[in-house]
Amino acid sequence: MSLIKLFHFFLYPFSWLYGGITDCRNWLYDIGFFKAKSFENPIIINVGNLTVGGTGKSPHVEYLLRLLAKKYKIATLSRGYGRKTQGFRIANDADNSATIGDEPLQFYQKFKEEVSVTVGENRVEAIQKIKTQLSDIEMVILDDAFQHRPILPNLNLLLVDYNRPIDEDLPFPAGRMRERRHGAKRADAVIISKCPDGLSEDAQNDLLDRLKPYLRTNIPVFFTGIDYGNPIGLTNHVNFANQNFDSVILISGIAQAALFVEYVTKIFGVLKHFDFPDHHDFSEKDLFTIQAFGNASGKTPFYLMTEKDAVKIRPLLVNQSADFYFLPIEIKFLNNENQFQDWLLGKLLSFKLISN
Repeated sequence: MSLIKLFHFFLYPFSWLYGGITDCRNWLYDIGFFKAKSFENPIIINVGNLTVGGTGKSPHVEYLLRLLAKKYKIATLSRGYGRKTQGFRIANDADNSATIGDEPLQFYQKFKEEVSVTVGENRVEAIQKIKTQLSDIEMVILDDAFQHRPILPNLNLLLVDYNRPIDEDLPFPAGRMRERRHGAKRADAVIISKCPDGLSEDAQNDLLDRLKPYLRTNIPVFFTGIDYGNPIGLTNHVNFANQNFDSVILISGIAQAALFVEYVTKIFGVLKHFDFPDHHDFSEKDLFTIQAFGNASGKTPFYLMTEKDAVKIRPLLVNQSADFYFLPIEIKFLNNENQFQDWLLGKLLSFKLISN
């Protein structure tokens, strides 16, 4: 038995205990002992998962915003993980990652002309405040609230990472799951995220067969992958076309960086990867350490990071002469995108949010 397997073997009883506690909590909500608040107005769509980070919630939220925000008045609601404030906040131009969190800041910078971006730990209270302070909002997209049982969404979209499907995972601490697999039965639709390009229909069906025991009957399942764009400069003087593609220093502070690193390594020559924890609060000291390596490399590197990290690093780049970029990503459906949109719009029609 390998050391890792032995370690997991000793953690398994704690996973069983943790799973039992979450089962009990969910059962108390299911029988109505704990009350869940539902809303007819605004419509609530949740994008969540069963695991700890890394399933691609943010780009899927952005997909929904691009699909729906030009037609409907939408607010996003996130907990604002890592922020140094508390309570309900509506994002504005004075906010930064310390006041609203990195992912809400990313939403705000990209969609502030079309979408109201809000944060609040207590989702029920936050939605009540959205109703009073943003009275024209027709829809709230919840970011990462699948386990937040005090609120009952109109639609629960569950993301499952293709690289770590729930049938192969365990509850914390032996695995990365926040609850047992059968929690997936609360989902109204499942999206298998981070799928490789060209995933065959047979492979898709095989994964569907493995997931069916944990889902309600006739729940739609869709498959998405990642579409990488061209690097975008964080400073005005940057010209990506003039860069040395063989001298890249990679920076990431996300839950699962493997796919990001794999893609960049295929395209560019990576000198070093600085891998920070998820939601890392970058400092000037971090930047100094990263650039010190670049200066000592004997090359003229450019620095490449994720978009989530860029919103925190950009304020540190005052008077910088080095070239910093982020790699934008969007999600793409492997197939059946039209079916997903038809399903979603059909659900909205049933909630009387849209008309025939």
